[in-house]
Amino acid sequence: MSEKMINTAMEIILNAGDARTQAAKALKAELAGEKESADSCLASAKESIKNAHNAQTGVICEEAAGGQTELSLLFIHAQDTVMTINSEVGMIEWMIKMNRNLEDKINGICNRFS
Repeated sequence: MSEKMINTAMEIILNAGDARTQAAKALKAELAGEKESADSCLASAKESIKNAHNAQTGVICEEAAGGQTELSLLFIHAQDTVMTINSEVGMIEWMIKMNRNLEDKINGICNRFS
C-alpha cells in the first residue's frame, strides 16, 4: 500500500474520530442545558465528518478518472468508520433537535399554568 493511501486512510479515520468526539460533546452539552456549546460542538463534528468524506471522495474521483486504487483493509476500515460516524453525527443532531422540541413543548405547557 502506498504512503499516499495510508495517509489518506488515516486522514479519514482521524477526522471521523474527531467528529465522533465533538458529536458526543454536543449531546453532553445539550443535556446540560449548554445550547451554544452544543451548537458549536455539533458544527465542529459536521466539519470534521465533511473533511473525512472529502478525503474519501478524492480517492473515488481519482479512480473514476482512470487511476489505480489500492484496496486494503486499512482503507476499507476508514470507509466503514466514516460511514458509521456520519450516521452517529446525524442521529445526535436529530436527538438535539428532539430535545429542544420537547423542551419548547414542556415550557409552553408550564407557561400556561403560571
